[in-house]
Amino acid sequence: MAQHIETGKKGEALAADYLQQQGYTILHSNWRHRHYEIDLIATRDAVLHFIEVKTRISLDFGLPEEGVTRKKIRNIVKAGVAFQFEHPGWKRVQYNVLSIVLNPPQPPAYYFIEDVYL
Repeated sequence: MAQHIETGKKGEALAADYLQQQGYTILHSNWRHRHYEIDLIATRDAVLHFIEVKTRISLDFGLPEEGVTRKKIRNIVKAGVAFQFEHPGWKRVQYNVLSIVLNPPQPPAYYFIEDVYL
């Protein structure tokens, strides 16, 4: 398996653990609608959260959150709308980015950006 795919899978698992420790309930991981995907869908305090996870093992190409483009956010929003169509009833929704830097032997560094807008 390619290194970036392994890093992404590890990051998503770490993200789910991190969010659960912060009081989130994970509903879905890698939820797909057509060609759109949402890394994690979670709830906390009656808010539905669509979370994009970006993980990097070095900062040679910038911070992980810098890899979330406008196009990626638009695609997550489209997928979020599709999810809400299939699972109606949510009054409050947020789109978030969870950035993770893996730099062993140090523990993972997390940076959570809530309520991302274009």
